[in-house]
Amino acid sequence: MNTTIRDLVAKFGKLPVSIDQVADDADLYAAGLTSFASVQLMLGIEEAFDIEFPDNLLNRKSFASISAIAKTVDIIQDGRKVA
Repeated sequence: MNTTIRDLVAKFGKLPVSIDQVADDADLYAAGLTSFASVQLMLGIEEAFDIEFPDNLLNRKSFASISAIAKTVDIIQDGRKVA
């Protein structure tokens, strides 16, 4: 999952540094992720994983790092299995 997320961050995040230089737990906003880019990233993640972000997970914390995004996707996917 992290590889897919890294590819999506590289494509939609528009970071000024290579995604290869960003650790999984590094702050993406400190690395240059903007609010606009985070929305584009969210849309890309929704399409790639066939999920929809619920309102309660549309926050800066959910997109803070590669690890945070993976955890958020897991939460959404786990919730979908229960529903």
